[in-house]
Amino acid sequence: MNDRADSPAVSIVVPLFNEEENVPILQAELAGALTGLDYEIVFVDDGSSDRTVERIEPGSRVRVLRFEKNAGQSAAMYAGLHGARGRTAVLIDGDLQNDPADIPRLLAEIERGADLVCGYRAQRKDTFSKRVTSRVANFVRSRFTKDGVRDTGCTLKAMRRECIDALLPFKGMHRFIPALIKGAGYRLVELPVNHRPRKFGQSKYGLGNRALRATMDMFGVRWLLSRRLNYRVREG
Repeated sequence: MNDRADSPAVSIVVPLFNEEENVPILQAELAGALTGLDYEIVFVDDGSSDRTVERIEPGSRVRVLRFEKNAGQSAAMYAGLHGARGRTAVLIDGDLQNDPADIPRLLAEIERGADLVCGYRAQRKDTFSKRVTSRVANFVRSRFTKDGVRDTGCTLKAMRRECIDALLPFKGMHRFIPALIKGAGYRLVELPVNHRPRKFGQSKYGLGNRALRATMDMFGVRWLLSRRLNYRVREG
């Protein structure tokens, strides 16, 4: 990450995979929601096969990272966060289901002293089966990793840049961002956020064997947290 004096205050990190219809709308909504703020938008194209990148409006506040091929949601988030130059980084989905209008509220919590702010979807606009599956998964994961977060599947998050160093590059990392950051000693808070139905396209990261993979990841993260080095250097 960059520590230059001209770095923006806020970096908005947007993972994208075949979102050609959504990205122009999202970019316009972000510009409206961030009026008056010093920010950059980091779009991370996860190997899209459509015109997603071509639909991004270039500008002085816009940066685009392009993967050679699809690497997954965790890779896109990790690369975007580590490429962010802002003192605060915000993660938001590229499918318009997260509402950019919520971003100033998350940033206000950072200003009040939080290190990580996790949005949770109080009224989800998903199918019944998806809501039930997510609720069960969140219940199990939260108690096993002890992160205390009710909706880790909500991408919308804001974090101080120091928190990014607590993240580890593995597939499935995006489900454990709160656990990894809280386990490093940072303070997190939750905030209810708006959730909107998907207008265009389909979910790109389907269920598949996600439950099995998530369970394996959960055991791995629990082990990592139990083995984390914990020390302070004495001053003087």
